[in-house]
Order: sequence, then C-alpha cells, then structure tokens
Amino acid sequence: MRRLLLILILLVFLAGCTQESKKVEEKITVKDMLGRDVKIPKEVNRIVCIGPGALRLIVYLDATDKVVGVEDAEKKWSPYGRPYRIAHPELADLPTIGQGGPNPVPHPEEIIKVNPDAIFATYIDAQQADNLQQKTGVPVVVLSYGQLATFDNQEIFDSLRLAGKILDKEKRADEVIKFIQSTISELESRTKGVESPTVYVGGIGYKGQHGIESTECSFPPFVAVNAKNVVDELNKPGHVFIDKEKLLEWNPDIIFIDENGLALVKDDYSKNPDFYNSLKAFKEERVYGILPFNYYTTNIGTALADAYYIGKVLYPEKFSDISPEKKANDIFEFLVGKAVYNIMKEKYGGFTKLTENFKP
Repeated sequence: MRRLLLILILLVFLAGCTQESKKVEEKITVKDMLGRDVKIPKEVNRIVCIGPGALRLIVYLDATDKVVGVEDAEKKWSPYGRPYRIAHPELADLPTIGQGGPNPVPHPEEIIKVNPDAIFATYIDAQQADNLQQKTGVPVVVLSYGQLATFDNQEIFDSLRLAGKILDKEKRADEVIKFIQSTISELESRTKGVESPTVYVGGIGYKGQHGIESTECSFPPFVAVNAKNVVDELNKPGHVFIDKEKLLEWNPDIIFIDENGLALVKDDYSKNPDFYNSLKAFKEERVYGILPFNYYTTNIGTALADAYYIGKVLYPEKFSDISPEKKANDIFEFLVGKAVYNIMKEKYGGFTKLTENFKP
C-alpha cells in the first residue's frame, strides 16, 4: 500500500513538472517591423531595449516594471530632453546592457547576464537583429519610428501594437494610439481653414546642438496646427541647414527657437545683432521658445505639447481656453506617468516669449 502511494505521489509530481516544462517552453511567433518571424515566449516578463526610442515606447506602454537592463546612454546622458527618463529615474539604477546612441552597440554578454525573455530594438537591420539573437539566444523584436520619425506615423502605432501584444499591454497600446490620434485631430480641428502667419523654427537639434540656421521642413508641430512654414518651399525631407541670407529673404512673421539651441542663437545674436534685427520677427518681438523634442528620436509628448503652444501663439482666439503648460503636463502624465513640464521648463525655459534674450 505504501509503495502504491509513493508511486502515485511520484506520478503526480512528474505530471506537474511536465506541465510546468510545457508552460516554460510554450512560444508564439510574431512578425516584427522588419517582417522577420520571431519566436518569443508566450509570457514575456523580462525585457531590454536597444536603440533610439525603444525604451520610450515601452514607457508609453506602462511596462517599465519589465525592463531589466538599459543602455549606457540612458544612464549617463542628461534626462531633461527625454520626459520618459525624467519620469522614471529608477531606470538609471538598472544594469548596463550596451552603449546607446544613433548607432547602438549592444553587449551580448551583459544582455545574457540580465536574462531577458525578449529584446526590443530600433534602427537596426535584419542582419544585425539576427546576429544579436544568435549571440544572446534571446529573441530580438525590431520596432520602428518610421522613416521621418513624426508623431503621426503608422509605423509608430504598429510598433506600439506589436510591443503591446508581446507584453500583454494591448489595451494600453490602443489607448496610447487613440490619445495621440485624438490630440492631433483636435489640433487640426482648431486650426483648419484659419489663415496662418508665416513661421520659422530655428535651433533644431540634429546630431548635436545648432543655431538659427538649423531648421526642418514639415516640422511636425507646425503641420499639426496648419502653420505656414516658410521652409516647406524647399520641399526636402525633414531636417535642413539653410543660409542665413535665405532667412532674411523669407522674413517670417514669427520665429520659434528650439530651446536646446537657444544658447547658440543668443551667442550668434551678440556677434551679429544687425542680422537678427533686420528680421521682422525680432524687430516686432515675435520670437518664442519651444521645448526640444528631438532627443534620441522623437519625444512624441513634447512635440504635441509644443504644437499646443505654437497654436496658442498663432491663433490666440482659437486656443483661448488652452493653458499650454497645463496641457503639456496632461500629455506627459498620460504618456510617461508624470507631469514633468515644470522640470523641463526649469532646464530649458519652457513656453515663453524670448524678448529678454535678445537685447543689444
């Protein structure tokens, strides 16, 4: 009798082990943004993120608790231009899994140490993804911000849905996408059919800080509020450097300065005040500061917040009910979990007229 009881106990134990083993080994196949078929565990609870913006998307999905290692750049770079890092200082305490930057260099041995279930990556090609997967034995899922990295981009939405499916955050992914789309729709509806002054944005960050000549065609916040960007006549994709003489020729009604480049613009003003004071916007004191959003690719929340402030400047009657500062905090709180506008304002200056910054 005792022997039979022991056999029964052993059989139950082995059956439990087998079921647990099956559970551990259970996998699903997903198609990443490069079209690669990637086998991943059905339950993904430990992840790392590689490349510009990968970690940001995970923060938007409210899945920071699953992150077990971060790039060196996320720990060493100033967090102020990246709201997701301001809101989550605890990420800097995680182990380093490689060098970040425009050309990320993941360290396979460090990734293996933190034992992730999956790796999310951006801005790498299929061969790089396959190589990293082979070296670590961890599935690599490539996400995308799209070619131009705007905030209204199907590839961003598809990436959020893909990561949401993997992390059991599908409902949150849908909420984030709906939030972005509804925000853009509201900005569009407020400004549709309204005549815009001519505008220009300078000081745009592009692989570093730049002055007034650094600008952008189809600048996302301008597009969102139907602003008449003088640079768009160049018909070029994204970032461009212009000749200062061209800015004089355009002579826009209003100029916005990306505050990450404000110090360089101020320095150039002190050396060339005649140039700046020849511009209508400077003579009429219609120069305004906006928060930088191009930092480790597009910080979508900051770009949306900038759009509300720009709308308020261009069409005060259409935005009379909007406080850009409050709106910024609402956007940040939803996307990254914390209202961080005041922290960014303290660092950069925030939404403000820049009259006092340009005095002879």
